[in-house]
Amino acid sequence: MTVILITGGARSGKSKRAETRTRAFPGQPVYVATAEALDAEMDARITKHRARRGTDWIEREVPLDLVPALLASDGGGARLVDCLTLWLSNLMHAERDWEREVTKLADALPDLKSPVVFVTNEVGLGIVPDNALARSYRDAAGIMNQTIAAVADEVEFVVAGLPMKLK
Repeated sequence: MTVILITGGARSGKSKRAETRTRAFPGQPVYVATAEALDAEMDARITKHRARRGTDWIEREVPLDLVPALLASDGGGARLVDCLTLWLSNLMHAERDWEREVTKLADALPDLKSPVVFVTNEVGLGIVPDNALARSYRDAAGIMNQTIAAVADEVEFVVAGLPMKLK
């Protein structure tokens, strides 16, 4: 089993890179979407991603219960989870214990059979946010990314569409 974490900034090419990496594994790929089309902008983003991927993916919409979705889809093609930082935001908004959820995810990964490719945003490279909620989210994302990177087999950082291997 392989766990790949792909991180980078907004519009850096992370998702496109993750799609390429996921397709390289045998079997029909599974796209695990953490986004919800709650407004027109997000609906347009989702539509754009679907058009780029094509129709050969199995799609699962999983805004909160990521570990059960990975367990249910295990044993088939590689899974692409896009994205962890949106999943984190969903957890925080739902007032779920995000630290416990991230730990459950990290603990489950070594036991999975099928590869998993994660997309996550690196949100800690910019200015310090001016409000407590944004700082809390930035800090949580950093902790989550470190936790998943520690158990990942590979970690890539994407800048301007170019991947850099970190691990």
